[in-house]
Amino acid sequence: MSLGLIVIYAIGPMRANVLNSAYGTNYGANDFFLGQLRSVILSLVAFFLAFKVIPYKYIRKFAKPIMIVALLLSGLLWILAMSGSSLARCELGECRWYNFGPVSFQPAEFLKLALVIYLADFLARKREAKEVGKWKEFWLPLLIVCGLSLGLVVVAQGDLGTGVALVAIIFGTLLVSGLSLKQYIVLLLAVIVVAVGAIATSSHRMQRINAWLDTISGAEVTDSTYHIENAMLAIGTGGFFGVGIGNSVQATGYLPESINDSVFAIMGETFGFVGLFLIVVVFGAMLFRMLKVCEHTEASDERLLIIGVFSWTLAQVAVNIMAMTGLVPVTGITLPLLSYGGTSMIFISFAIGLVLQLSCYTSREVIKNESASSRRGIRGTHHTSRRRNS
Repeated sequence: MSLGLIVIYAIGPMRANVLNSAYGTNYGANDFFLGQLRSVILSLVAFFLAFKVIPYKYIRKFAKPIMIVALLLSGLLWILAMSGSSLARCELGECRWYNFGPVSFQPAEFLKLALVIYLADFLARKREAKEVGKWKEFWLPLLIVCGLSLGLVVVAQGDLGTGVALVAIIFGTLLVSGLSLKQYIVLLLAVIVVAVGAIATSSHRMQRINAWLDTISGAEVTDSTYHIENAMLAIGTGGFFGVGIGNSVQATGYLPESINDSVFAIMGETFGFVGLFLIVVVFGAMLFRMLKVCEHTEASDERLLIIGVFSWTLAQVAVNIMAMTGLVPVTGITLPLLSYGGTSMIFISFAIGLVLQLSCYTSREVIKNESASSRRGIRGTHHTSRRRNS
């Protein structure tokens, strides 16, 4: 978060100048920095609440209501957007935010957290009842909730980036839920078929695929390849040690979304290969630590929650970095804790706080599975656990 603040402080005035010139807005030189500082403060409050104030067992009791509220908020936004209400804020033809004057709220970010909490509770209950894999008890409610979530985000809001994060959460938690490998693969193949169909029937998404193919083939720069070409140019310009804070050229208007989706490329230009390497190492250390916490956690619902947060974070970090380096098409997904934006940072900070809360009550021994056939699932232990606070 501190690194993100430094970068946005340096490039915020450039971003303000670009928007003021292009759209006639009236942003001040420090508006983006102050907005990010406010987001960081609120995110730290959310992190502290999840870590020290609100017990996870209390949150789990309200897993269903939280999920219902998240779905209703996303659905209501779609209705407001269709009716042309000023409460729905739209950018580039997509309506993804509630507009409350100086404050905006993106319900899709709340939906990610709600889905993690809901799936952890739902899958743990179904495992305890030995109903995992049954149609009426397991698949029907799961498909309804996950289908609605993806429909309200990908179809209604046109937000493929958030859709990728939701899919990662779903498949990450299912992988350790005890679901049979056969059913898991069938579901995975079905989602791949639907995703390919959704891309093939959308001219906008096909344009992104074609732009990516043109980029990796070395074709001439066009309007469709402009974003990724400039992102890679920014990283290449940074060299080994970067051009230094405040010396970014791409942030002056060449690279779209320089403080949001493209902040990784700007950091590459600013801090060079060494800086990007350290950023990846920090993210990798945090993700590895989540897996270690999961490995030493006994309760099924707690392990599922940790895997959900891990999958969410990994998906956003990996897809954002790969998009900015030309490894996958540009999808419009933020880099956790570094990109500009309050809603995304607040909810992922709350989720990480929950993981840290659960890490305070882990077993000193690695949780062992009872049999080889259940290694993909979550099993309890027969040893007497020695709990610790850390």
